[in-house]
Amino acid sequence: MIPSIHRQGSSTLGLLRYLYSKGTNEEHVDPHLVASFDHMAPDPGRDPKATKEDLQQLLDQPLHLLDQDRRPDKHVWHCSVRAAPDDPILSDEQWADIARRTVAATGIDPGDGAGCRWAAVRHADDHIHIIATLVREDGRRPDHHRSGKRAQQEARRIEADYGLHRVTPGDGTAPKPPTSAERHKAERQGRDRPAREELRETVRRALAGATSTEEFLGRLKDAGLLVQTKVLPSGDLQGYKVALPDDHAKGKKPVFYAGSTLAPDLSLPRVQKRFTTGPATPETADSERPENPAASASAPAAARRTTAHTAWAALLVIDHSGDDGTVAAQIAATGEVLNALAKTSALNTRSELRQAAWEFERAALSHTREQFRHAQDLRRAARDLVNSGPALGRSEDGAGTAMAIDMLFFLAIAVAHWHAQRQHAQQAEAAHRAAEHLQAAYQQAAGEPLMVLRERGRRIAPSLRRHHATTVRAALPELAETILAEPGWDALAATLADATQAGHDPHALLEEAAARRELDTAESISDVLLWRLRRTANLPGYAPHSPQQAGRRTLSPAPATQPVARSANASARRR
Repeated sequence: MIPSIHRQGSSTLGLLRYLYSKGTNEEHVDPHLVASFDHMAPDPGRDPKATKEDLQQLLDQPLHLLDQDRRPDKHVWHCSVRAAPDDPILSDEQWADIARRTVAATGIDPGDGAGCRWAAVRHADDHIHIIATLVREDGRRPDHHRSGKRAQQEARRIEADYGLHRVTPGDGTAPKPPTSAERHKAERQGRDRPAREELRETVRRALAGATSTEEFLGRLKDAGLLVQTKVLPSGDLQGYKVALPDDHAKGKKPVFYAGSTLAPDLSLPRVQKRFTTGPATPETADSERPENPAASASAPAAARRTTAHTAWAALLVIDHSGDDGTVAAQIAATGEVLNALAKTSALNTRSELRQAAWEFERAALSHTREQFRHAQDLRRAARDLVNSGPALGRSEDGAGTAMAIDMLFFLAIAVAHWHAQRQHAQQAEAAHRAAEHLQAAYQQAAGEPLMVLRERGRRIAPSLRRHHATTVRAALPELAETILAEPGWDALAATLADATQAGHDPHALLEEAAARRELDTAESISDVLLWRLRRTANLPGYAPHSPQQAGRRTLSPAPATQPVARSANASARRR
């Protein structure tokens, strides 16, 4: 149940004409009254003798109790109440009860016998509109301060009483949703979504990893947007507006949206705060970064490996930092990384990554102000992704993409957990939804490189496999037999061989990987270890040139990633 308080108006009749009309696209069906302040108001929808003017005069009658100079200019209160898409269709009697409860909760008609006059009109299955005159029967103004929040609180109680979908309460930080007019316009123009949403996504992609206002504005223009800026007399830039070239108003002028109207954090001052530069924070020490990406790796693959390492460092910050501003910056910068990865991803993962970035946007918006000087490593990772160009679907790019997605999945889960601890319900849910899309993207990216790695593991000589099994038993005695019985053991054996060949101590790597996070709740411990080892040992992500080479050689490094076998919700429970 979603109540929305609209801007106060000055024309009761004008709003009634809209409510009882067919709508811009004839979307209004059978407009009729379901409730009113006295249960006796005329219904222009179903009573042929009643007119909209009759209803307007009845509602506005309290205005005449006041002198002309005391009458409020904006006296029309308008609230729409909409059911969730998966809610059952409610009857007129149920909507009438919902309307009465809403006007009582908001102070429009609190039940003292002298409330405002109001009427509730239904012209669709899933919502009603409540119109009221903001003058009480006793001539006083109603106490409707913060009526939007009060309506939301009552909606939660209505959902419980009627067994409806429980909407997660918000905190006022979400981007403004498209209006009905914007949605209808998009439908008329044949767009997949309203211009507001398309612009918001494009602006976020332009912001990913940008280091200056000039670069940010240049990226907006390169993306095909129309850009206008406002300059103060001092010469300083005050703000910016963007528009789609083919989105016009009635006068054929482009419809511009200020950044602040697209999302709170897209205002120019908030955007410029991201460009803070400074030394790497202690949490992102050199030991957490790639030592030396393989020289033969492509630029996209190298950028993705860097992203995986940086995401792991950010996860540690979220888990252990006591400063909310630092964590908020890590979360916001993670959104930039997701947008950069979606922008440069191969076709097979692009759709899911785009949805992950879109969902994660809500997780990055809260009342906590970001300290971006603590998140420059993630922002540089986003910049590297953008500058490295698109992944071309090569095996090394696929392995690097899978590694990055896998780590970003766990980072999204950590973000959901952090928000849940602080009662940020909408942000926590958004992070979970993003994790689900990352999980799907991982499955698409990791299939081929993981198959290659498992095949290489099966080709290891039996004596070498026994040696690695002994290492596992020595390093992880309580988990060893489970690991050795899992299907992922083949890939882990190949990873242990790669680590040995690279000069690492597999026993020490296993102990370190097990100490980083719990393992006994993982559905596939071997897969978790595989990822942690390859990330810690910085094993390059490429496959041998041929199966014959793989069989002859000791084992050359190969792509490996940790399958995201667990669902986002299951992972959150385990955390």
